[in-house]
Amino acid sequence: MNSFLKTLAAPLFLLAATTSAQADFSLSFAWGDIPRCTSGSPNTVPNPRFTLQDLPAGTETVELRLVDLDVRGYNHGGATLRMGQSGTIPSGLFTYRSPCPPNGVHTYEWTATARQGRTVLGTATARRRYPE
Repeated sequence: MNSFLKTLAAPLFLLAATTSAQADFSLSFAWGDIPRCTSGSPNTVPNPRFTLQDLPAGTETVELRLVDLDVRGYNHGGATLRMGQSGTIPSGLFTYRSPCPPNGVHTYEWTATARQGRTVLGTATARRRYPE
């Protein structure tokens, strides 16, 4: 292998390894028992129950944020939680602004960002429509 190919091979291998590790990290959730809201004026509600699987090694915190994919500018909030291993985050650890589409059904996405200090180790997302 010539030196040019060797120079490219190492970074590509590291990129592939990082992408694979991040691809294994997953997030799921259910809306839970939140008040139905379709007025466009969200309620403050307890977080849903989350399940995180295959968190990257070294994870110290997980940041959770909700976005309405149909109205991206609205800040629904979230939280940063100390968490070093995969598992379940129970409902009620923090509050956020509930889904509340004013005109029909919207798609919402929770993003979980795993960090060690300030370093992002991986992200995972989960989407659901509301109301379902």
